[in-house]
Amino acid sequence: AAPASAPLPPGPAVLKKRLVKLVVNFLFYFRTDEAEPIGALLLEHCKITKEEENVFSISFIEEPERKYCFECATEEQCQEWVEALRRASYEFLRRSLIFYRNEIQKMTGKDPLEQYGISEEARFQLGAHRQ
Repeated sequence: AAPASAPLPPGPAVLKKRLVKLVVNFLFYFRTDEAEPIGALLLEHCKITKEEENVFSISFIEEPERKYCFECATEEQCQEWVEALRRASYEFLRRSLIFYRNEIQKMTGKDPLEQYGISEEARFQLGAHRQ
């Protein structure tokens, strides 16, 4: 957990001090004096926006009114959080895997997933979602 940011739920803007921890595609947040998280944001179908110096927000595509703002201690820390959160979604990881798989296949002529026993069907599904 890092004392980087404080999530603000919808409603009046009240700054609350929270510890936050990114685990894969979940952003957990904790009260500073408690070990168990009080909530978590699933970082799928969301938009990470740099709002102002030291501040970024997370909003959800299906619920644009559901927006959480975070204030970091420094601008550098804010930028690190924004970059980490943008790379955290399953969708980003899936697109990255497809891109790198195709690049390796172009360079080597071999499918890099074959050595891991990925079935033809799974490779087809993976490649079918190119954008």
